[in-house]
Amino acid sequence: MKFTFVLAAFLAATGFSACTRNAITGRSQLALVSQNEVVSMAKTEYTSFLSSNKVVSSTASKDAEMVKRVGTRIANAITQYYTSKGITGVLDNYQWEFNLVDSKEVNAWCMPGGKVVVYTGILPVTQNEAALAVVLGHEITHAVADHGRERMSQGLVQQFGGVALSVALANKSAETQNLFNSAYGIGSNIGVLLPFGRKQELEADHYGLIFAAMAGYNPQEAISFWQRMANLGGQKPPVFLSSHPADEERIKKLQELMPEALNYYKPISK
Repeated sequence: MKFTFVLAAFLAATGFSACTRNAITGRSQLALVSQNEVVSMAKTEYTSFLSSNKVVSSTASKDAEMVKRVGTRIANAITQYYTSKGITGVLDNYQWEFNLVDSKEVNAWCMPGGKVVVYTGILPVTQNEAALAVVLGHEITHAVADHGRERMSQGLVQQFGGVALSVALANKSAETQNLFNSAYGIGSNIGVLLPFGRKQELEADHYGLIFAAMAGYNPQEAISFWQRMANLGGQKPPVFLSSHPADEERIKKLQELMPEALNYYKPISK
């Protein structure tokens, strides 16, 4: 109660809006950091990441060229989706970049502002362009659904006891920069952040399917892809301690969402 009162008083005094309504999901989100600040930090982190990792050239690698091709189609599909919904201006600060990085890690991600990385380690699991489109649709949805800023804002709330909010929100503050890639404490993870993370994951699955389908890729490849991901094995935490839904839950939900996604599917003309 004390924190809520202080936070409300600070926001009222500064004229800062604590929540925004996301244009794509329609859900109200905590937003204690400006979109411009998050995008600026993303550009800096992205440049730093690329400079310290081995980027695969798209002129010398068919895989890297594929990543750029599929990514560009997904980005165009998102623009088309926004236009069809009468949503304007949301992607104005997006400058899309798609890079393949040489790493055995099975991963891909998209930073706010459209900075995308795919690791070579995930390609043996995707196996084809449609599955890669599902992955990129999912990761890009995290960005356009503003999940990164939402997570940072949650982190600011969590750290409020040790960091003055006015300082944490200051431009280029160390606290805000650290939050960009920081892990969250167990105390609030179990009750708030991780369950909310699963909600974000399911949103990314939902709209990622739609964007992949609009880009001309069969969204049904998502089922096979996530089955292959599940078969990779490895020790996984209990669902209540995980930021991602259980494999079975995810696949079941994807199957439920598939009819909607297929309504958007128009195969790429050969």
